[in-house]
Amino acid sequence: MILKEIARFSLQHRTLYCYLILSIWIFLLIAGMYKYIGSIENGNNLLNPKGFGYRKSEAFLVEDGDVVGSIRDKDIKQTDCTHPFTIVPGEEGGALEGWTLQGVLLLIRHGDRGPMAHVRGINEVDCGYENDPTLSRYINFLQNTTTASTSGGHWMKTGPFHGFPMLPAASKLCLLAQLTHKGVAQMLHVGEVVRQAYANALGLYTRTPMTTQRTSPFNGSDGASIPTSTIQYAVDDVVVYSTRYRRTFQSAMALLFSVLPPEKWLAIQIQESHSLSYCFSDCACPQAEKLKKQLANEMNGYLVKHPAIGAIVQWIGAALLQNPQVAGQQINPLEIRDALLAHICHAAPLPCRKIRTSVNAVNGYRYGSKAASSSSSTQDPLGFDVINIDLDESALAGGAGPIINTEQPDDSDATEQEPEIEGCVEKSHVLALMSYIHWAGMKELYSPLMRQQGLLRSYGLMRNIVAYMLRMISGDRVKFVLYSGHDKTLEYLIASLGVQLESPFIPYASRMAFEVYKSDKDTQYYFRLVYNGRDVTNTIDVCECGKSLNVPRGIRGGRGHLCPIENIIRFIHDDYFLSLNATNYKDACLAQAKQEGYF
Repeated sequence: MILKEIARFSLQHRTLYCYLILSIWIFLLIAGMYKYIGSIENGNNLLNPKGFGYRKSEAFLVEDGDVVGSIRDKDIKQTDCTHPFTIVPGEEGGALEGWTLQGVLLLIRHGDRGPMAHVRGINEVDCGYENDPTLSRYINFLQNTTTASTSGGHWMKTGPFHGFPMLPAASKLCLLAQLTHKGVAQMLHVGEVVRQAYANALGLYTRTPMTTQRTSPFNGSDGASIPTSTIQYAVDDVVVYSTRYRRTFQSAMALLFSVLPPEKWLAIQIQESHSLSYCFSDCACPQAEKLKKQLANEMNGYLVKHPAIGAIVQWIGAALLQNPQVAGQQINPLEIRDALLAHICHAAPLPCRKIRTSVNAVNGYRYGSKAASSSSSTQDPLGFDVINIDLDESALAGGAGPIINTEQPDDSDATEQEPEIEGCVEKSHVLALMSYIHWAGMKELYSPLMRQQGLLRSYGLMRNIVAYMLRMISGDRVKFVLYSGHDKTLEYLIASLGVQLESPFIPYASRMAFEVYKSDKDTQYYFRLVYNGRDVTNTIDVCECGKSLNVPRGIRGGRGHLCPIENIIRFIHDDYFLSLNATNYKDACLAQAKQEGYF
């Protein structure tokens, strides 16, 4: 009886149950759509003033539960900042099974530095680096050692770097374009990696007997001299180049301090490169300048197609830079990226400031910046291939330059101004901007224009590298060559070789090593290319498609790629200019001018 009553009740209210379940489902669907639409509106309204809350102490961190943002934040810090503790040995060789290391040519980008442009509030960013025993040991050595090579922490040898300071002028300040103490620590750790991988295999710690003449003190009247024999380090097995910037010079010296014995380190000579690209005697190239302009226009075209990113660039630029572009001109996204890294890489809060906004700017970009036009330029301000001595650090040490008013000047027509608005650079804006810059950077890196420009810019460097390779395999005393340069130095070389990378930017303290080997079985010579600890030999055009060997790395484990050295020699002498429809550097640099002459 009870079961019958329950069954009858269920049948009578089946319709009610269906309506109830359907109502709950519709409610959840509407709530989900409302939340989704709201998130889209908030995402598109990038310049909504409600999105800019004033933060006085919050660093560039991701909120709890933001898994995607946390991953992207971590990627930015790892790929762009290069914290010293992350610099560890990778796939560098030095002891391949069945092969003898003949020499290494190492190219580096300098360590962490201050921004290239004047940034608001940069004095509040702590660019120091503490609690690193390697850095402390280096600083103590420089402060307590006075020799013919160093005095008072300065390099005193004759030459282009005479009087250069060995350390940054201030331990905690982010001075304009100057190396930071964190950058010094980075290079010391890179040096540790280089020493572990190559020092013993190249015999950099080997002492050799040196015979010198000494006047006999026993018979001063006849002035007789007697030969004496001493055991010293050879210094002609190490060659060092640096551009004439303090940050590249200091980076090279910090790296070498970890690689060489102190006595040998004090005896080395530093040669100057007059070009960011290390072009040596092959520098003048009008065609390279034309390609640079064409590539800049191509990159500008991408930015024009993304007005939301352009708006973010203008807003961050107005809040971040002391001297942003005048209204109507698009700020370079790479300049904004460089300034942001000064905050992100030092765990500093994203900047906030008060800005006067114009009523007439409602339909354009806010804070006095208009939309990007097709005539805007996105030329890389850090890419000029000209060497000039750095700014006088003594003038910057007291406060990184003169005090500049961070407020916009009062307009004569007060009716066109809204009240001051406090605004901060938002994490979401930074992530969106960095994602776009990475995407555009990959487009630039693999653009045919970049490949052609890289071939022209790095030809002189490639010739120099191949020349040293030939010296190493011929039994010359040179075993280790260091080129201390900039991101452009490596970018041009990477583009010319066709190396495949996962990131278009060269992080601080990056390293790229050409390792030269001789087979223990015969007289065959091969080389490897290792970029930031990753073997990229088989991605080079002259070594891909089965042109390289795959050999065991011995006790290190794993395997490494080796490319016949004759491939790169043939490339530089015979095939280098094929893609430029020329046979030599002069014709390749004048090719465009000749074509224009026919019309």
